[in-house]
Amino acid sequence: MLHLSELMIQNPQLNSFDELLEVIKQRKNEAIHLKIDIKPNYPDTPADWEDKVEGAFSGVYSVMGPRIYKTEDDF
Repeated sequence: MLHLSELMIQNPQLNSFDELLEVIKQRKNEAIHLKIDIKPNYPDTPADWEDKVEGAFSGVYSVMGPRIYKTEDDF
């Protein structure tokens, strides 16, 4: 299990939430689970940061950025 706090401690050079997401993407194959045990304290941490962290770890990019497509349910 990867802990978000450990990733942040191991990478003190990170200055932004986007940089943290990149580290998560790089390390996602090292564990089956990611424990979100701390809120990242970066100036650019968005309100939906937990969804974005989970998306980076699981590879579900639909929660990581703006939606670029519509389905029939959107109308």
